[in-house]
Amino acid sequence: MQTVIKTKALCKTYGKQAAVDHVELHVPQGCIYGFIGPNGAGKSTTMKMLLGLIHPTAGSVFLLGQKLNENNRLALLRQTGSLIESPSGYLHLTAQENLQIVADLKGVSHKEITRVLEVVHLTADRSRKVGQYSLGMKQRLGIAMALLGNPKLLILDEPTNGLDPAGIQEMRTLLAEMPAATGATILVSSHLLGEMEQLVEQVGIINHGHMLFEGPLRELQRHSRGALTLRLLQPEKALPVLRANGIAAVPRNDTLTLPALRDELAAGLVQSIADSGAGVVELTRHTKSLEEIFLSLTDSKEVH
Repeated sequence: MQTVIKTKALCKTYGKQAAVDHVELHVPQGCIYGFIGPNGAGKSTTMKMLLGLIHPTAGSVFLLGQKLNENNRLALLRQTGSLIESPSGYLHLTAQENLQIVADLKGVSHKEITRVLEVVHLTADRSRKVGQYSLGMKQRLGIAMALLGNPKLLILDEPTNGLDPAGIQEMRTLLAEMPAATGATILVSSHLLGEMEQLVEQVGIINHGHMLFEGPLRELQRHSRGALTLRLLQPEKALPVLRANGIAAVPRNDTLTLPALRDELAAGLVQSIADSGAGVVELTRHTKSLEEIFLSLTDSKEVH
């Protein structure tokens, strides 16, 4: 599978302050990649370097298999759509008129406008002035502008920023539909970790300019194993088994709470408890949310 975005030791410093420090991104083709971190972590700076809007202090950017440079920048950006910071648009013009201007700038046929309005669910509002749009509608119009020209790559910086819960849900649904609807690979940044968990397949976590984790969401979730709760008919019969395995647990009513264990160890332990006659009724594994994992990572604990 082609890597649509790759960076090598990407750095950006302002004076002595490193905004981005040796960031290495690998965004596979056809996925939704969540670029996650708190405000000020280096997300927007990285995305601006991907688009050639600011020059790296060091390192390289590769887009669509080519190293980004002054000679090929415009050709690569014609295949890339982006929404960085707040969506642009002339408030006194309609969505249709705004899109016509962008289409002319991109050298794209006006026939494209109908398609992108359908993708972002703004067909019924194409003749309304953008000044009458809600923030969520303006964000969707910004994405429609980015989609003109049928780009292979879409780079969206905090597209849910400032939206109310209904707007966030609407944007999440829209983004989830887009790879199938457009064929584009999507890099989307956010500090709303719970929203990303429901949307993305690949994750990159950044804080203070450093990458803390990159990989499939399911790999990150492997590190989310929390405690196990066992509901037993006779909890006291399980205690010798636990002591023999070096595990301390205190019964509470008919339950025992065990620490996070590898699947193989947990399976063997539960089997031994069942064999003891304790009567296993229910087993519940508690998992950390992406937000809890993120907080543990940003506390300088690394995922191995």
